[in-house]
Amino acid sequence: MGGGVVHFELPADDEDRARGFYKAVFGWTFQVMPEMEYSLALTTPMDEHGRPAVAGSINGGIFRRGELRAPVVTIDVEDIDAALRDIAARGGAVLRGKMEVPGSGWNAYFTDTEGNVVGLWQNAAPAGDAAGG
Repeated sequence: MGGGVVHFELPADDEDRARGFYKAVFGWTFQVMPEMEYSLALTTPMDEHGRPAVAGSINGGIFRRGELRAPVVTIDVEDIDAALRDIAARGGAVLRGKMEVPGSGWNAYFTDTEGNVVGLWQNAAPAGDAAGG
């Protein structure tokens, strides 16, 4: 179905300082991906499928502040291409088009009618799913 908020991202001028802050205050752990200037923020226990084990919880990320300067929420969609077309048709704009996250799915960024930057996420089809993703 889609439409739920499934991820958040926080910009940082100093990623080490930001990780230290969120670890100390909230107990978050991080999976650092230096080649992407990005850290996955693990805010909640994960199940065997790599999804949050606590209902209603989401994980996120910390990224190097650049073009994106404010926190971003990411919305789950079934078809990212269709969502981007619908966004553009209804007054939003594609900020960064569909990009593959190998083995996981695809993401993109758009601006809404109010100028807010929002992320999109489409999961890859589970292995063995003939319907595709």
